Amino acid sequence: NAGQILMDVARQLTGVAEIANAVRSGRVSAVATVQNALDIIAAKNPQINAVTRTLADRALADATKIDALIANGQDAGALAGVPFGVKDLFDVTGLSTTAGAGRLRDAPVACADAEAVQRLQAAGAILVATCNMDEFAYGFVTDNIHWGLTRNPHDVERFAGGSSGGSAAAVASGMVAFALGSDTNGSIRIPASLCGLHGMKPTHESLPMAGVYPFVHSLDDIGAFTCSAKDLRIVDQILRSGDTSAAASKANVAMLGGWFRQNLSPEMTQALQSISGALNNPPTLVLQNVASARSAAFLITAYEGGRLHLDALRADPLSFDPATRDRLIAGAALPRDVYEEALSHHSSFDAQFDRAFSKYDVLIAATTFGPAPRIDDPVISIDEKPQPVRANLGLFTQPISFLGLPSLSVPLRTSSLPLGIQLIGRRGADAMLLSFAEELEARGLTEGRVAEGRALS
Repeated sequence: NAGQILMDVARQLTGVAEIANAVRSGRVSAVATVQNALDIIAAKNPQINAVTRTLADRALADATKIDALIANGQDAGALAGVPFGVKDLFDVTGLSTTAGAGRLRDAPVACADAEAVQRLQAAGAILVATCNMDEFAYGFVTDNIHWGLTRNPHDVERFAGGSSGGSAAAVASGMVAFALGSDTNGSIRIPASLCGLHGMKPTHESLPMAGVYPFVHSLDDIGAFTCSAKDLRIVDQILRSGDTSAAASKANVAMLGGWFRQNLSPEMTQALQSISGALNNPPTLVLQNVASARSAAFLITAYEGGRLHLDALRADPLSFDPATRDRLIAGAALPRDVYEEALSHHSSFDAQFDRAFSKYDVLIAATTFGPAPRIDDPVISIDEKPQPVRANLGLFTQPISFLGLPSLSVPLRTSSLPLGIQLIGRRGADAMLLSFAEELEARGLTEGRVAEGRALS
């Protein structure tokens, strides 16, 4: 029957542009795309644990409105009928914004959607789910004592990354076409790398933060996960409320060495060599004092995060996830002068990037040390010493966060587990980075992918 035909078509659609074009043309209904997303969540989420809440009634009602607009010959928006999810720190009307915290499970409900959600829905996108995260966004693995561990769709015995791991896993498993996350020290880029997706931390404060639960105001940003660079550009344009596409041009590229070439897995070392060769072996830059920049970002995070939650820690410390609580308490105990000293490192480190960007448009570095770590072996080797992954997967993303630079993690073409590299640009160069990512994709050097079914069996 007609309904079954529409569902069959919906199941074949995965990308943002692909779904929107099919809905706008009437080849498939928005109701069918939403129902397909809900069916996939029901089938895959019990094993992946990416989604914390499905919004079936809201999503199907919104989809019905989209279909009515199209039936009446009206414009349903650039994202018409595209199902998406949000990290559970975006306000959603009628729901408590938990930020992954059990203590906020019964908090007063949001009276309005976050501004980013409003912009996406105005363009026809349909919110179908909220997604798992590390409590209060403090972690790199999405292992939550209240909502459980999110598993990597490409290998369920491995971490999805964090703290936006639920959003990444939802896209990588095909539950939604795109999802929103937040990135303070790597919380979009790291799960994007481990799950084989495109994910971007934009220029600091360039995307709307209204209605997003805060963590570290000096570093927090929001962004999206998608399977393709083209899709990421489309979503980014909607979030910015305008056309931010950049004309394709030849970018001057450099590879980052030194700190950014140490402590890499053999797979990542080989991948960087391959991408360098494909780009005609661009020069390598070695930045100084990267370890200090990472430490500064670490201290700023600890201090601001600890101070944000200080009253709650004093009133009810046992309501926190122990892994989060101890780090927040340590941060709250930091003296103000330590925090101010960390902030003072900004100017000297920033000057190095200013010099680099006077010659180059894009700097390339690994996003993570290598493929997703195993859940039963939650350590990575740093300077030949085992270190916990929850705090150390941001080895290469934290120094970039410190400066508020746009950084886009793109998935390399691999025959095994996903690997991602960062494309880093000067402030405000977000559109250029997205165009460069599309160029890499067009050349077949990068490839986002939805996990195959056998990984979920």
